Amino acid sequence: MDIFGVLQMVGGLALFLYGMTVMGDGLSKTSGGRLEKILEKLTSNKLKAVALGAGVTAVIQSSSATTVMVVGFVNSGIMKLTQAVGIIMGANIGTTVTSWILSLSGIQGDSWLIEMLKPTSFAPVLAIVGVALLMFAKSEKKKDVATVMIGFAILMTGMETMSAAVKPLANVPEFTSILTMFSNPLLGVLAGTVLTAIIQSSSASVGILQALCLTGAVSYGTALPIIMGQNIGTCITAMLSAIGANKNAKRAAFVHLYFNLIGTVIFVTIFYSVNAFVSFEFLPLAATPAGIAVIHSLFNIFATAILLPFSNLLVRLACLTVRDSEGESEGALDASAKELQILDPRFLEQPAFAITQCKTVAEQMADIAKKALFEAMGLFDQYSDEKVEAVEVMESQVDHYEDELGTYLMKLSSKNLSLKDSQTLSMLLHCIGDFERISDHALNIAEVAKEMHSKGSSFSNKAEKELKVFADAIHEIVDTAMEAFRNEDVLEAERVEPLEEVIDDMNDELKKRHIKRLRKGKCTIEMGFVLSDLTTNYERVADHCSNIAICLVQVQEDGMEVHEYLDVLRQSDNENFRKNVIMYAEKYALP
Repeated sequence: MDIFGVLQMVGGLALFLYGMTVMGDGLSKTSGGRLEKILEKLTSNKLKAVALGAGVTAVIQSSSATTVMVVGFVNSGIMKLTQAVGIIMGANIGTTVTSWILSLSGIQGDSWLIEMLKPTSFAPVLAIVGVALLMFAKSEKKKDVATVMIGFAILMTGMETMSAAVKPLANVPEFTSILTMFSNPLLGVLAGTVLTAIIQSSSASVGILQALCLTGAVSYGTALPIIMGQNIGTCITAMLSAIGANKNAKRAAFVHLYFNLIGTVIFVTIFYSVNAFVSFEFLPLAATPAGIAVIHSLFNIFATAILLPFSNLLVRLACLTVRDSEGESEGALDASAKELQILDPRFLEQPAFAITQCKTVAEQMADIAKKALFEAMGLFDQYSDEKVEAVEVMESQVDHYEDELGTYLMKLSSKNLSLKDSQTLSMLLHCIGDFERISDHALNIAEVAKEMHSKGSSFSNKAEKELKVFADAIHEIVDTAMEAFRNEDVLEAERVEPLEEVIDDMNDELKKRHIKRLRKGKCTIEMGFVLSDLTTNYERVADHCSNIAICLVQVQEDGMEVHEYLDVLRQSDNENFRKNVIMYAEKYALP
């Protein structure tokens, strides 16, 4: 092979690997994180877990991606180690789908149907359709499908280029002698392990082997141990992913390793022991891409069938490898730390799912901020130092949430996101700041209550009644804004602004009434400052609820500017807005 042949082979390999990456990314975006959510809600049924692992891997075309996701699930506490075993086994079966697709390159025949099944025939068609969709389609979903088509076309083009480049090697004695070396089971397993560990994809390494098969120089006796080694080599991705993870996540990676290692040892021992007596006739024959796919599938199905009943032993072996330190307890994390574990860095490689995890954490953050606010407001009816401390703790938790979630979202923003996911990310970045500010106001309100309690002061009966109405309005606007955020409900979000306008008017009216009472000597200046401080915090909370609602509407209205939205909303001819303002004004009329 001359230098141009080497360049053609390397270029074909580059196209092949790139096509596989593009196709995998497109499939992941098309799924929109739904597959990962299905994995997350997995039941403890082992057979279902295997089927699910196989199905998800077949769709996203990467057992490594599925296994890394599983390591992330275990690390974040979403999934138990015993549940992970079935998915890991199923992922190995699912990855064989790629080898069956790639086996199309070895199809022989002259009929029109067979010709159309050849990659050289349908890959250009897929490329043309994909490029046309990418250029002219407006739907994000259609563009994702186009990416899958283009990725598949590139992958097949790379496979054909690679195959054409290595074909002349069939007549090179040195190449044949090197391949004969790998007929030794130990050397073949080692070669397959090293190759797959380097490129971190068993699907890609099987594809390379299938391309070499087209030279006619690779026998089944050579290919079989290499395939066994490829299954061991694919474990490197999960092992690297487990670095820095908790002990259960490391154990999940070791379960993957032990499953492939033990499965290979059992298969190789049985196969070559039987071969010593029977002498399989197919071993010296030239391997075909379809034959490679058959061996790859049979091995993974065999390994799963043999080891699934002993999955608990695999877990025990992993636990013996990664032991708990004396006195160590993984339950020592506080509640917020446990909840934030679902923001696992491994999920960043599946952006659609990472977005759903961020939304879950943001909802938890919103709940804590709301609880802190309502707890603080309740201090004026029933004061206790314990409740003040609880508000302080919750405010600190919300601050922590904002730091962790904000950092994670910024990392996620650099990934290849769909339009909807990009909009959701932008919404979350805006809203978490408002949640944090609501918790700050909750702390301010608690401090007002604490100051009044320590001084033994209280509001006049008239002021208390007015504040009760104000507090009821704040409860409703917070509930409405949080519910709209949780469900991404624009209609619910549109109910916030009319109430916010009523709250603004109520705040002004309360201050005017206080000045009147002050002039009549029914209130002190000191209590006036306290009242002003309290109502200002209430009014600011309403402002942040308004920000959350507007942000939700902006996402749906494709980035409508805030002032533009408010101008449109408050136009005199906006009957629905005016109707809601009147309704809320009557509902929360000051006594």
